Amino acid sequence: MHDAVAALIAQDRPVDLPQWRSFWDSLHDGALRRGESVALLASLSTQMPGRATLTALLDSLAERRPGQGTGRPVFEGAVNIVGTGGGPRTLNISTAAALTAAAMGTRVVKTGSRAYTSALGSLDLLERLGIETASSYEQTHEMLERCGIAFAGMFVYPAELGLLARGVLPLDVRRLGRFVNALGPFLADMPVDAQLTGVSDPRLVPGLRHAAEHTARRTGGSVWLATNDTGADELIGFTPNLVRTYEGGGEDEFVLDPAALGLGPGALEDLRPGADPVRDVLDLLAGRGRPAAEDAVCLNAAALAVAGRLTGDWHQALRGARAVLNDGSALALVDRLRRTTEVAHV
Repeated sequence: MHDAVAALIAQDRPVDLPQWRSFWDSLHDGALRRGESVALLASLSTQMPGRATLTALLDSLAERRPGQGTGRPVFEGAVNIVGTGGGPRTLNISTAAALTAAAMGTRVVKTGSRAYTSALGSLDLLERLGIETASSYEQTHEMLERCGIAFAGMFVYPAELGLLARGVLPLDVRRLGRFVNALGPFLADMPVDAQLTGVSDPRLVPGLRHAAEHTARRTGGSVWLATNDTGADELIGFTPNLVRTYEGGGEDEFVLDPAALGLGPGALEDLRPGADPVRDVLDLLAGRGRPAAEDAVCLNAAALAVAGRLTGDWHQALRGARAVLNDGSALALVDRLRRTTEVAHV
C-alpha cells in the first residue's frame, strides 16, 4: 500500500509533501494498486486531515498546475462565491448572488461544480440558462472584461481529481469524495482578490481554516468562511451568520445579523427549489422570488460587494442588490451572457 494511503488510514502521522508527490506520480503512471484511490478518498472523507497533511496536499497539487509560471491573468478586483456543498437542498443562491453582484458593478469570477445536494449545481444551472463557462484563464479574462462577470469551467481544478474519480469506478465518487467536494472551493486555481465560501458543516471549519489561510497567502487576497445554524453553504437572510476572514496571514471574525440589516423572517422551506429550479432563479433575478430567498441572494451579493471593496456600507450594498433585481439589471445581465455565448458559437 502506498505510504500516503497507509498514513491516512492509520492516522498516526502526517502525510508530507514528498509522499503526496509520490502518490500523484503513481496515480498518473497507473501504478497504484486496485482500491488505493478508494481507500484514499474514504480516509479523507472520514476525517478531515490535520494542518500538516492538508497543507502538504494543497502544496503538492498547486505545484502540478500547468498554469504555474505562464503569466496567466490575475483577476484584480474580482471576487468569487462558492460553497462546500452538502447541507439542505436549496435554490442556487450563490450563482444568483454572483449575477446580482455583477449587475451592481462588482467584478465577479465564479467557480463551481455540478450538483451535490442542491437541485442544480452552478455548472448545471449555467448550462440550462445557455451561458457558457470559460475553458481557459484567457477566456475567463475576456468574459470578465466584456460582461463584468465570468464563470470558470472545470479547467481550474487539478487533473488529479478526474484521475481519482476514474480510479474509484464503478463506485459513486459523489458519495465517496465528500472531502473533495468540501475542499473544492480551495482546490480551484482562481487568482481573485476575495473569495466568499459558505460551509455547510461546522465540523469542517478547523480544516478549512487552514485551506483558507493557504489560499489567502497564495493569492494575496482575502477569504471569507461563513457558517450558520441552518447548515446551508451560503449566507442566510433570516438567521445570524458567523463569518471568519483570512487576509495577510491574519484571522478575524464577525457576526452578520440579518435582523440588524432590516431583513425579514423566513425558513428553510422558503429556499427550497420548486418544480422548475431554473425558473425559480430567473424569478429571483427579476425581483419576483420568495422574500426569504430574495433576501439570501441580496445578502450574498452585498457580501461580494463589500469583500470586493465596491462599498464598505452593508446597508448601501443591500439597497444596491435590491435595486438591480427590481429594475431588471440582473435579468438583463443573464440575457447579455446568453447573447455572448450565442455569438461565440456562430
